[in-house]
Amino acid sequence: MVKPKGSILVADDEEHVRNLLQRVLSKMDYKVETACNGVEVLAQIKSHPFDLLIMDIRMPKKDGMETFKILRLDFPNLPIIMMTAFSTVETTLETMRLGAFDYLTKPFDISEVKMSVEKVFSSFFEKNELSSMDEKTANPPVKAFIGSSPLMQEVFKTIGRVSASDSSVLIQGESGTGKELVARTIHQYSNRKNKPFITINCGAIPEGILESEFFGHEKGAFTGAYQQKIGKFENAHGGTIFLDEIGEMSSSLQVKLLRVLQEREFERVGGNEKIVVDVRIIAATNKNLRQSILEKTFRPDLFYRLNVVSVLIPPLRERKEDIPLLAAHFRDKFCWKLGLKPKVISREALNALQSYNWPGNVRELENIMEHAIVMSSGQVILLEDLPLDLFNEHKTLFPEAAAKPKTLRTLIKALEKEAIVLTLQKTGGNKLKTAKLLDISRRALQYKIDEYGLENRVDSNEE
Repeated sequence: MVKPKGSILVADDEEHVRNLLQRVLSKMDYKVETACNGVEVLAQIKSHPFDLLIMDIRMPKKDGMETFKILRLDFPNLPIIMMTAFSTVETTLETMRLGAFDYLTKPFDISEVKMSVEKVFSSFFEKNELSSMDEKTANPPVKAFIGSSPLMQEVFKTIGRVSASDSSVLIQGESGTGKELVARTIHQYSNRKNKPFITINCGAIPEGILESEFFGHEKGAFTGAYQQKIGKFENAHGGTIFLDEIGEMSSSLQVKLLRVLQEREFERVGGNEKIVVDVRIIAATNKNLRQSILEKTFRPDLFYRLNVVSVLIPPLRERKEDIPLLAAHFRDKFCWKLGLKPKVISREALNALQSYNWPGNVRELENIMEHAIVMSSGQVILLEDLPLDLFNEHKTLFPEAAAKPKTLRTLIKALEKEAIVLTLQKTGGNKLKTAKLLDISRRALQYKIDEYGLENRVDSNEE
């Protein structure tokens, strides 16, 4: 006797729906029980643990929505798939907001039900990971620089070597690669870690007030200077000052910064007093400063003063082996921030993350993981929980899905066709081998070949 893959409770007031789902799901090796109203659902679930509940919204005695809300309080981890023949935007939004795993509209295609059920149980292999994550997500994840790739290991080595010194550091890398995080890490491991770490974004502050931000000003130094102001360099005394987007700094301010680096002193705007400071300079840029020097927009003497030690952060597309670690870190961060139970990332979603080109680098990955955490309804982050923009650079991989906006079902069919085509190519058109690799019956494969018009890709000599 085959051991059941899991237990399912089907609740619907229509007997033919209950019987249909019980028959179909039993053939899929699930143990299936039924109920005809919300009262029976609550009674059965309280007396017997189920792995999944499939429930209609419109039922007598106690309807699905009322039952759903009770179950969410008493059994918050129970996956629930809701069904209805009276779909509205309001009911859809409400069920998904309450945490339904999926929402099916009658009359449904039985393949939709099978697919949704399989998604629920496909996450069961991850339960051990979920339990091990419980303790980890009880506390906020520590912000850390993450990566195990060879490229990042070289970055870590450089950080370790330079941290103990007071040498100036120039961090170079594309936007979103984590340049400020590298600077903070250097500071945290330095002898200045108990002193201030002050950041100035040279590209975000208008040139007219950037000098005052750097060095402060005296009362009456210019219109609107009603009182003395202490600048960032003075406030950073004994610590580290991080100059982000250093390539955006004006030529006149570059001269004044060079003097501070050389003399370790400056004057406030409108003042005559020499102020001596002990600060470590860490600068960052996403520009090619050597090219800027050739274009005469950046001073070579300032470049050499800043570039005593250079840290080059690779873009995320060049260290894709780090994506699972980073994705898990951001998942934990946002689960904790939103007060959610731990989630896991499905294989399909992780594959999509690793195939993407990441023009926005780590910052984009962080934003996408926040989106996925908010959009996922269960404990598993699925492919469809990721934003559609994730696939914009991969239209050649999904030509049918990318031609115009599609429904989720159409997108899945496009991916299914692509999988069959690639596997047929791999097996030389051998249907038997293709069916085995795809883990479907040969009959099902033939149906799909006919459906997608792929007969010309099949080996006509196959026995």
